[in-house]
Amino acid sequence: MRLTRAALAVAAGALAPALLLSTPSFAAAAASSPATASAAQDDESPYDSMSEEELRIAVFKILGDPDIGKGVYREAQKALDGTVDDLRNFLKTGLRLAQAEDDRVAVFRILADPNISDALRTAAENVVDGTPEELRHFIEVGQYEVDGRTPPTSG
Repeated sequence: MRLTRAALAVAAGALAPALLLSTPSFAAAAASSPATASAAQDDESPYDSMSEEELRIAVFKILGDPDIGKGVYREAQKALDGTVDDLRNFLKTGLRLAQAEDDRVAVFRILADPNISDALRTAAENVVDGTPEELRHFIEVGQYEVDGRTPPTSG
């Protein structure tokens, strides 16, 4: 079952731009008037208007990331096994929370390294109970700024 999902994730990642950008919903969104756009509620999400197929493709794109963490993987799989509402909830909030879980594990791994600098240890200790955004910033940028290192480039 995992190989099937992995193959689907790769296929969805490759086809997603063509599928998403050619759907009528994008043309309709581009043609909406400013009055219609201003009437939209702040709590609305782009996921609210997506079809089940589009939601599944979005989740498969996340699963196609080679650097995906265990928490994100687990929650994405649960969403795919669930309802359309489960998919929407994962994309709206579940992904952010699962990524925070993975980032917190990454911070603990940094803290477990006996060879890190005192400055990095202090910074990691200060962020470990932080918000999802603070954790993500520390993993992507902050840990490197503390020691004056250059973040690795992806790609």
